[in-house]
Formats: sequence, structure tokens, C-alpha cells
Amino acid sequence: MIRLIRYQTWLIAGLMLLVGSMAGGAFVGASMVHASRAPESAIAAAAPPVREAVSMPATFAPVVKAVLPAVVNISSTKVIRTSELPQDNPFGDLFPGFRMPDRPMRQQGEGSGVIVSADGYIVTNNHVVDGATELTVSMADKREMKARVVGTDAKTDIALIKVDARDLPHVVLGDSSKVEVGDIALAMGNPFGLGQTVTMGIISATGRGGLGIEDYEDFIQTDASINPGNSGGALVNTRGELIGINTAILSRSGGNQGVGFAVPVDLVRHVMTQLKENGAVTRARLGVYFQELTPKLASALGVQAPKGAVVTEIVPDGPASKSGLRKDDVITALNGQAIDGRSLRNAVGSMMPGSTINLKVLRGSSERNYSVTLDRMPDDTQRADSPRRGRRG
Repeated sequence: MIRLIRYQTWLIAGLMLLVGSMAGGAFVGASMVHASRAPESAIAAAAPPVREAVSMPATFAPVVKAVLPAVVNISSTKVIRTSELPQDNPFGDLFPGFRMPDRPMRQQGEGSGVIVSADGYIVTNNHVVDGATELTVSMADKREMKARVVGTDAKTDIALIKVDARDLPHVVLGDSSKVEVGDIALAMGNPFGLGQTVTMGIISATGRGGLGIEDYEDFIQTDASINPGNSGGALVNTRGELIGINTAILSRSGGNQGVGFAVPVDLVRHVMTQLKENGAVTRARLGVYFQELTPKLASALGVQAPKGAVVTEIVPDGPASKSGLRKDDVITALNGQAIDGRSLRNAVGSMMPGSTINLKVLRGSSERNYSVTLDRMPDDTQRADSPRRGRRG
């Protein structure tokens, strides 16, 4: 009897243990299922929406075949005087102060350009054609044509030239506002005078500025190889649309190191239109010198803003002066859009004289709004990037 009771007891205990284990396993299993699912839903909820990735094509040959005939080589000739060149005394100390005779000489240059219309308009860099007395355009089909300068804009390094021809292959202008970091880009041009060359990379950055290369900077940065001779060439997307004009490289060696810059096509289009219609670019002026707002400046001026343009000087009798702006005012928005110094300058520079803008300004702890009618930027060659005054707008 005792044995039976003991057996029943052990049997009941064993059954209870078995049932408990099964229930616990089911609970743990359910917990593991939920635990494995929870991070996925959390990640899905936290992840920002992105464009659907597309597979890399096996070749970009169709794009290249469509665009490359519109990319040309530009040979420039300018006449300079030998006195303008740096000179070393070939006789050393034997004849101190010796200088070569001053006489005219021809200087050759090479660059690239992009045909933008069937009737022969070509966009390139200003520094490719600046001062040239003769321009020769070499087409993809080996034809050579003389070109004339329609207009230049040194402040953006864009120039428009023209050849007398019809039915020329030309590029399709894209929309640089839709360019995103990580997009594939193809650079086409004439590096080192070798002839038409194509390189591939990605868009490394957009809206690059403050580099001191040009007065108005809003560069597209790419790691597609851009080398001497590529200036004025095309930067295109995978649809064959022009998104920029290759302009400069950042290099310690003089060659490509994976940091190239192109003027975005939206800015090129704006400049090109004015050059075609007027032969020059007319820009509006706010009439201030400014510098970028930094945390240290914000603290010193008693303002709370993540970015803005600090007015360092007011141009007498300019639009800003007439509207009541003062030194040390911080401009934080233009027409409702938050701005910094670079974007303020680019926005004002893209407007026409007579345009009226609304500015949000911080003066210490107070916020003010100003309506300013812009006037015309004077035609001068002085760089707007002045170490003493800061940038001008």
C-alpha cells in the first residue's frame, strides 16, 4: 500500500512535470516567435522611406552612344605677351636683371564643351574660352568648325559659344534638383587632349559651396574621373540627361583624386538663357556683406538659430540699407525658406533687379520681417569673396 501510494505519487508528480514542461515550452516558443518578429516591425516603423534600388545594367553603351556625339573638343588660341609670363634669368648672376624681349606669342589651350541645341549653341567653361582670339570645335565625326563667343559669366564659370551649323546632335537638359547622393553619373570630355573619353562614378555630394572656386557655388560633387581637359564637358545621369558641366577638381597632384565638381544644370540653364538673349548675365543685389552664422557667433549675438547669414556691413544707399537692415542682423529665411549665407547669395543672384523678397531677421532676441526690393548688381570684376568683408549679396 505504501509502495502503491508512493508509485501513484511519483506518477502524478511525473505527469505534472511533463505537462508543466510542455506548457512552458509552448510559452517560451511563443515568446521566441514574438521576440523574433518584434525587431522587424520596429525596424520597419523606424526606417525612412527610400527609393527602390534598381539593378546595375551590364553596360552603359546605349547612353554613351546617345550623348557622346554632343560632347566636343574645344581648342583655344590666345595672344599674350612674353612680359606676362613668369621669367627666370637664363644667365643667372652673370647678367643680373636680364629680361627676355617683350613680344607677342600664341598660347594654345584645350577643353571640352556640350552641344545644347541643333543649331550650334555649345556650353562650356568660361576659363576654357577666356581671352581666346580663336576657337576651334572638333566634333565626334572629326569635323572641325570655327566658333564664336556668345557670352561669358566668370562668376559661375559658364560660357556659351556657337558654331554655324544645323541638325547637330545635342543633349537633353535634365533636372539637377532631383539629383541625389549615390546616383550613378557619367563624365564625358577630352582629358589631356586624348579625345572623347567616358568615366563613371557616383554623385558624392550636392550643394557644395564655400570652396573659393567661383563667386556663385552650388556644385555637384562626383568621384567620376575628371582630369585636365575635361573642363566644360558633360556630367550625365543613366538616362543620358545632362545634370552638370564639369568644372574643377580638388587635387594635390594636379590629376584626378576622386573629388570633382560640376556646375548643376539648373544653374547652367539660367545662365545660358541670359547669355543667349543678352550676351551677359544680370543679377540682383541685396546690398550687404555677410558671413555664415556659427554657434560661437550666435552666442555672441544672442540669437537662437541653427543657420543663417550674419550681416557684417551694409552697402550705403543699397536695398538693405533703405529697408532698415543693420550690421549684426542675422538673416535666417528668404520668402519663407530657411537659408544660410551661401543659399542667400545664390538665391538673390538668380533673381532679376526689381524683384521683392521677404526676409526673416533676428536682431538679438527679437524677430523681424523685412520686405526688400532688390536693385542691380554692379558690373565689376571684384570677387565677392573678400577676406575683410566676407561674402557679398
